[in-house]
Order: sequence, then structure tokens, then C-alpha cells
Amino acid sequence: MINNFLGIFSKDIGIDLGTANTLVYVRGKGIVINEPSVVAVNQKTGQVVAIGNEAKKMVGRTPAYISATRPLVEGVISDFEVTEEMIRYFIQKVHKETFSLFPRPRVVVGIPSEVTEVERRAVEDAAKNAGAREVYLIEEPMAAAIGVRLPVQEAIGSMVVDIGGGTSDIAVISLGGIVVSKNLRIAGDKLNDDIIRFARDEYKLLLGERTAEDIKIAIGSACELEDPLEAVMRGRDLVTGLPKEVVVDDSEIRRAMQHSVKALIASIKSTIEATPPELVADIMHRGIVLVGGGSLLRGLDKLVQQETKMPARTADDSLTAVVRGTGIVLEDIDALKEVLVGSNYYERHEKTPAAE
Repeated sequence: MINNFLGIFSKDIGIDLGTANTLVYVRGKGIVINEPSVVAVNQKTGQVVAIGNEAKKMVGRTPAYISATRPLVEGVISDFEVTEEMIRYFIQKVHKETFSLFPRPRVVVGIPSEVTEVERRAVEDAAKNAGAREVYLIEEPMAAAIGVRLPVQEAIGSMVVDIGGGTSDIAVISLGGIVVSKNLRIAGDKLNDDIIRFARDEYKLLLGERTAEDIKIAIGSACELEDPLEAVMRGRDLVTGLPKEVVVDDSEIRRAMQHSVKALIASIKSTIEATPPELVADIMHRGIVLVGGGSLLRGLDKLVQQETKMPARTADDSLTAVVRGTGIVLEDIDALKEVLVGSNYYERHEKTPAAE
């Protein structure tokens, strides 16, 4: 009863709880928060020092007793308390302008496909403990498909490849459900690791994670470019221990990432192989849609098209596809109830008449 009363003064929100970034959609307003999923914690006191953008600036620059970490690893919660604090921070930030002292919003959270029941429950509990009145879960590829306006509730096959920071989700969707899916631990972070390993092996240069990501964004590609690109890699020389910089081009970075990119393409192919023929025919006509930060890798859509012999495109504003999908579900949760994970929706709405 109290929760319902407090809910009147709360804003319903959709959350794309990503390994690299967390995005928040507010019902009736749109996307209001896009911050890194990073939390800085004081190890002496156990207190949270900073969250989001402020914490990201601290990565690799903190004293020994402050650790700036990501509470989500490969799309799932690795530190429950810190994740809870992070979700609470985002809920409070959304309600800062209102007069609600104890916001109790309804929350729709995107989760990777193929997560276990325990991992699913962890997300639900973290959101509830952070102040959510009701928590609904939706698989990220489904949310992304809704976000890019694919006809997910119709008897038409749609294929989405969501390449995030920690995981990549490949799914074929029809009639409001995921028909075939594959979740793999090859995504943006793995490509950063590939670049770090390449710098160490080829140039005896130790790179930081942020530097590797900057190089990937600046000159990373999945296939040969018409105009070659160059970037400067700066790090510590492993031989002398002194600072060192090296100029690298796109072909070297492409070589560094080729193993991971090939594994991703192989997973897309194996998902197509497991798809019923009628749906494959639909996908051949409609094409494969790439979303997520990793889909912005230059030429990836072209490579997917070459390897699968199917049309492929990167969605417009692909970084926000999942959170926009959670927002569309929020706006009309009754019409889209079948796309939610598990029986959360039905449990709540079947109990209501009995309670009355």
C-alpha cells in the first residue's frame, strides 16, 4: 500500500545495466543518464567514493586504498553490494528534481540472454534493494530488437547481434520470444585485451585499458579500409621501465583483434545454422541488425554480410538500442508483457485480483 502511494511520486525507469556503461530511460522523458558502470570504493572504510563518470576518471589513478572497479563482469553481477549502490545512485539521480524523498519506481532491466536463475535473481534483488517497487527483466537482444523497432511480436524472423562491453548476444526473435540465442564472452573488453596483448608481444609496451580502448575507437576495424589510419600508442617500456610511444596503423590493430572477430562471426554463423528454415528466409529478406558499442567497429557489418551471405546493417544510434527498448516496454507494459523474462509480470498481476 505504502509502495503504491510512493509510486505516485516516482518515475518509472528502464535500465540497460551494461558491463561498460549504464543507461537509464525515464518514462515520458527519454534517456537521461549514460554513465560508465564504474564504482570507486574506499577499502579502509568500505564507503563508495564515486560512481559513474567521476569514478571512471579515477581508473588507474587512485591511491592504494581506493579501488575503482566495475561491479558487473561479462554482463553479470560480480559484486552485489556495489551494484546495489550503483543502481540506487541512478534512481536517486533521476528523482533529484522531484520532491520524492523515497522514490519507489517500477524498473525494467535489460539482462544478457542465457543467464542463470541465480544471476537473474541477483539483478532483481539488487534493483529492489536499491529502491525499485517492481522489477521486470527483459533479455538484452529482445530489448534491442524492440528499441530498433523490429516487429518482434509478429510471426516474422528478426536477427539481432548485440555486442556490448562484456558479452555479445546473438538472437533470432519471432512471435514475442527468442527462438535461438547464443551468448559469448567476446565483446568490446576482449578486443581491448587483444590490443594490450599485441602491444606487449610486438613492442614490449605495457598499455592501460583506457589507452587500448582509445586506440580501438580511433583506428580499429574488422576489414581492410580504403584510407589507412594511424594512432600513437603510449605506455611503459617493459624493457627499460620508462615511458615509450609507438605509431601503429589499422592493419596491425586489425591483426591483433582478428581471432576474437573470427570467433564472433563463427557464432553468428552457428546461430543461423540452428535457426528454422522459415525464419532463415525472413532474415535473408530483412537482414541482420547489429547493435551495441562493439557494432561500431569499422567494417564489421560488411564482414558479417560477406561471411553469412545475408544483408547486415548497424542500427542507427546502436549504443542506446537496449535502453530504448526497455523504455518502449515501460510505456506499454501490458501490451508487451510476453517479451519479459520469467513469470514476474504474471505473478504480480494474477495476485492482484485475489488480494482484492
